[in-house]
Amino acid sequence: MNMWMGLPASQLCNKHLIGVHGELHKFLHNWEKQRSMDGYIENNCIEPSSYKQRHDEVANEMLKRGMNYKSPLSQPDFSYLPVWQQNFKVDKEKNKQTLLERCEKCKSNVETV
Repeated sequence: MNMWMGLPASQLCNKHLIGVHGELHKFLHNWEKQRSMDGYIENNCIEPSSYKQRHDEVANEMLKRGMNYKSPLSQPDFSYLPVWQQNFKVDKEKNKQTLLERCEKCKSNVETV
């Protein structure tokens, strides 16, 4: 699971845009079961305070691209997490570099902006 917070949704390739959307929904059960987020936080993947906002940004971009979107997401309850994890901010530059090293299409989208 990675929210790819280093790039605006408009710069994600279709594969990563759809992937982020799907993973945000699939990951909800982890919040509901109050599972540890240690690894996701340590690996710079998840920013709990931006979870719903990121979903909505991705969903809006999907609609702009004419993709099928019919799955709203409610804000998860993060109150069980330590406060520092609730407020964790992804290192967006590091996150961006990781994605651009992995995906030529996303890299191309960034270079054409």
